Amino acid sequence: MPRSAPGDVVGFVLAGGESRRMGRDKALLPWRGSTLLDHAIARLGTTCRSVRILGGPGVRYADRGLPVDADVQPACGPLGGLLTALLRLEGGPGLLLAVDLPFVTTAVLGRLIEAAADWDAAVPVGPAGPEPLCAVYGAACLEPVRRRVARGDLKMTSFWPDVRVREVRPEELADLGRFDQLFRNLNDPNDYQENSGGGATGGPATRKMEG
Repeated sequence: MPRSAPGDVVGFVLAGGESRRMGRDKALLPWRGSTLLDHAIARLGTTCRSVRILGGPGVRYADRGLPVDADVQPACGPLGGLLTALLRLEGGPGLLLAVDLPFVTTAVLGRLIEAAADWDAAVPVGPAGPEPLCAVYGAACLEPVRRRVARGDLKMTSFWPDVRVREVRPEELADLGRFDQLFRNLNDPNDYQENSGGGATGGPATRKMEG
């Protein structure tokens, strides 16, 4: 994709998960004076020209005053959310941020936008694997993602062979924080209780990437 400034990028909060392991809607969990959803919106709002919410199977969170997009292909997990986001792009790239990644900073988001220049996507990749739910995707990803969704290949990296992916390694973000802390995600009540009162501790975060 061409070199993009923050004013060219559309931000998408991925908030359509079922929160089965959390036991309640994680997007609405309190987080440092607001909610996880509002925290994600605020960070994207400082790095993107506009922000939209990917609400999953229905139109949720409309009270935030932002466009909310329901999945164009239901029950396809995060890759279905990415497909929905790509269909809403207006020429520029999209920055996807999962609602359960509260430690990703605006500086990291800006670094990913810079890394996406001349690539079809820019995705952080650490020792535990890719972090495709905090990544930049361009219009060239649309048809490859559409094809994978159509045939039920819902792994978030399934379309990578068809596009040019810039893998952003931990050393490229080292001045912004520890990779495992920046991309720590909150999957269950233990994760939330451990991290909601202060900084992250422990080992690397893990994430299921198949739908």
